[in-house]
Amino acid sequence: MSDETTEDAIAGADETTLEPLEVDAAGAAALVESGARLIDVRTAHEFDAGRLVGAERIGLENVADRRSELDPATPIVFYCRIGNRSLMAVEAFVGAGFEAVSLAGGIDSWIKDGRAIEPEDGFVGEPGEAASILEARSRAASA
Repeated sequence: MSDETTEDAIAGADETTLEPLEVDAAGAAALVESGARLIDVRTAHEFDAGRLVGAERIGLENVADRRSELDPATPIVFYCRIGNRSLMAVEAFVGAGFEAVSLAGGIDSWIKDGRAIEPEDGFVGEPGEAASILEARSRAASA
């Protein structure tokens, strides 16, 4: 993917884009459609609860150690629940010469924008494992 494509996607993001290191849901979708890797930096239980379609998980705690698995020539869209953890990953990767952006507002903003997640009955898990387990039990009981 060329730099122009990434710049176009960032420039095409609406006014909710907070910084050049962040893109809104439409900008993130455009980047992914153009070949950017989509990486979820949340915990395993958050990822299992619900994730962006096609995302791969590299938890924030492991992302630096797994940097060699990523190609600096391929843009990356990082995301988390609301954007804080993914922005940390972006800052580190941009500093290391990668082309990376964070989904502003995280998976929450993706869903609010009406975009799909998987699994079909997925939900945004809480970062704390106990809270996420209770949420999953509550959903199962009411199903």
